[in-house]
Amino acid sequence: MLMAKKAAEKAVHPVETINVKVEGKEIEVPKTMPDPITGKPVPTTMIQACKIAGVEIPHYCYHPKLPVAGNCRMCLVEFGMPAMGRNQKLILNEDGTPQIRKLTLPYEPGTSRGTIACATPISPGMEIYPNSEATKQMREAVLESLLVNHPLDCPICDQAGECKLQEYSVQHGQAVSQFAETKVHKPKQVDLGPRIMLDAERCILCTRCVRFSRDIADDDALGFVNRGSYSTLTTFPGKPFDNNYTLNTVDICPVGALTSKDFRFQMRVWFLKETQSICTSCGTGCNITISSREEKIYRYEPRENDAVNSCWMCDAGRLNYKWIGHKDRLTAPKRFGRSGVTWEQSLEAIAEHLRAAASKTTAIIASARQSTEELYLLRKLADHLEAITDSPARTGEADKLLVNADKNPNSNGARLSGFCFTEMGINLPKIASGIQSGKITNLIVFGEDVTHHGIDAALLQKLNFLVVSDILPSNTTKKANFLLPGCAHAEKQGTFVNIKGRLQRFLKAVESPGQARPESEFLTDLVSQVTGESYPASLESLFNKMASEANAFRNIQWSDIGELGVNVPI
Repeated sequence: MLMAKKAAEKAVHPVETINVKVEGKEIEVPKTMPDPITGKPVPTTMIQACKIAGVEIPHYCYHPKLPVAGNCRMCLVEFGMPAMGRNQKLILNEDGTPQIRKLTLPYEPGTSRGTIACATPISPGMEIYPNSEATKQMREAVLESLLVNHPLDCPICDQAGECKLQEYSVQHGQAVSQFAETKVHKPKQVDLGPRIMLDAERCILCTRCVRFSRDIADDDALGFVNRGSYSTLTTFPGKPFDNNYTLNTVDICPVGALTSKDFRFQMRVWFLKETQSICTSCGTGCNITISSREEKIYRYEPRENDAVNSCWMCDAGRLNYKWIGHKDRLTAPKRFGRSGVTWEQSLEAIAEHLRAAASKTTAIIASARQSTEELYLLRKLADHLEAITDSPARTGEADKLLVNADKNPNSNGARLSGFCFTEMGINLPKIASGIQSGKITNLIVFGEDVTHHGIDAALLQKLNFLVVSDILPSNTTKKANFLLPGCAHAEKQGTFVNIKGRLQRFLKAVESPGQARPESEFLTDLVSQVTGESYPASLESLFNKMASEANAFRNIQWSDIGELGVNVPI
């Protein structure tokens, strides 16, 4: 019924299109496209039409998520329009087709000129020539002017390997420069703020950083001073460039002018392995790329997903990775009073104790930072033991852009997997009371320090049996009868469901330290030993089994999630 309604709406309001030619190929292009800031329809530009045609127009100042500036001129292209006579009628060729007037070499007065593709709307009958001889000459001239004062420090530049000036110089530049003047020197290693360093000599004045800060981050903190070759990016006097989104300017800087103090001189980008993942700092679930080498993470970068985070992420989430390689990581299973215990021995002993435990004497507390699959397995264990379950709520400040007040990345996953049926944290007082009264004698904790959630060390001492799985030591891990080292999200794969109901997957980027294992891996063994039911060993098959049982994931397979995720009912 809903699909029929949408089809009817499209039939009533068809998308208006315009026919243009790109490199002689006629294509149909929408007349308008959404403005990146307001979302309102604005005329489709030549650069957008060429992208639809599969042709890249080189550009610097243009960015599809920012307002158009039109100041770098790199996207200059030759184009033609149907010729009009003095009677304002089309001039036709012998075959009846409209005659096209375009820029010719040498330039003839009265003919069409080259134009910037980023700001020029398309018109019916327009022909665009992104690879013509005239277009190539314009690009060469623009590139030469940009390189006049650019320093030759590519070997030490952090942007090397990702620099559009490098790439376009090879693809579209000249082999020999006509300029011989001494380069203009500008300030280097300028401290713009707590996370950003500026090399003013490399800046090509594209204004991407200015527009992002003003129009996206709502912090009009950057601008240019001086004129001509001496124009320089700067902040307002006495005001550092310091908001929670400053590092996005490093991403969108097409050259190495803006660099991250965190990543600066750490690693050459061509050595890095890139892995698709999800930010775990809040419920937004920004799509990210983890860059690593030799099992060490060097940076997080936003990965474009218009359904979640566009192509941005906050600085706090971007820098929230160093704990993964912390020197205090838990690396081996432990049993109180014994040394050298193996995973097999630990799981067998835990399973034996839980099989003998009376119904309703066990509680399970698991973090909503665990994957949906792990919470599903814990739910299965809880059902068998008739255990009370809960996930602590974790809240903080939010903003109007990406940061969400829910600091758990998988609160909805905890609910949809069945681990939490009601408000998160509502059962924690009941669990504390049950331990105090002696009704609850067994406690299983995953990824939480329960001493911060109303179950202090004195209460933990009352338990007969405490199993804890975590990544870093805490007051709770110190009291555990069995300690099972788990993995950070970057060391395993699984799914989260963000605050808007977007089911997304994250993939393994680095190996876990020591004997630490993904929780879903050893939970599969443990739950099978306790319940007698078998569960798939592979994460993909485990997700498919969960999806076959949970209504929210019905008819979704692991392969359906894809790189950008899918929406599920919440």
